[in-house]
Amino acid sequence: MGETRAEAVLLRQQGPVTQLVLNRPLSLNAIDEEMAAQLRERLEFVGADHECRCLTITGAGRGFCAGQSLAGGETADAIPRDIAGLIRSRYIPIIVGIRALPVPVVAEVNGIAAGAGFALALAADIRLAAANAWFSCGFSKIGLVPDSGTSFFLTRYLGLSRAFEMAATSRRISAAEALSLGLVSHVFPAGTFPEDCLAFAQQLAAGPTRALALTKKALSLGMVQNLEDQLELEAELQQEASETDDFREGIAAFRQRREPRFEGR
Repeated sequence: MGETRAEAVLLRQQGPVTQLVLNRPLSLNAIDEEMAAQLRERLEFVGADHECRCLTITGAGRGFCAGQSLAGGETADAIPRDIAGLIRSRYIPIIVGIRALPVPVVAEVNGIAAGAGFALALAADIRLAAANAWFSCGFSKIGLVPDSGTSFFLTRYLGLSRAFEMAATSRRISAAEALSLGLVSHVFPAGTFPEDCLAFAQQLAAGPTRALALTKKALSLGMVQNLEDQLELEAELQQEASETDDFREGIAAFRQRREPRFEGR
């Protein structure tokens, strides 16, 4: 896939790390129909790419994603009355697609992440933030409720009371506060943010890819299953992980007192 100015979502290969770049910088990467369609296509491509061992998502310019586009042909008056249909066709496939990927997904939040853009970041496995980034639920500012998975992820990350406060006020959350709340894992200087994020992603990409995919499954189901079912799931997943080449390499490296060289198989 080439990179042209017409593309709303760029795809860049950086060795085993694949990067998706939301590419509507003049609108702070607000999501319109074209961007949503391309994002779905790129996620399907990444899901079928066996060479990809980590996916990162970021925004071009000075923003990560300002949420649903409300400009041009998608003004408040022009938005269809069937908002539920818009969410089902545009946003649900994106969030489900991110969660279904069998590789670590890292949101590189380089600026504003609001509304559906905030949801996009929440759907990632890990969030990294530039020091000048900020977050906002955003929906209450226009009389709407959190969607695109925001209500699902936010309550699990913050608890009910803090999640409601963030959703009800739509106040700006700085990168530093997001770090203190556990919404992001690391805050990097804005000047070195791309390089710091790539180094972080490369570490993940060098890990035991199939075991990490199984770990994602275990942790996700661990939020909703009872203990007995989760213990059984862990046993099943551990059996599957123990049959990989990476497990054999990990054991060999441990015995030889060296760092493992995982290949994702």
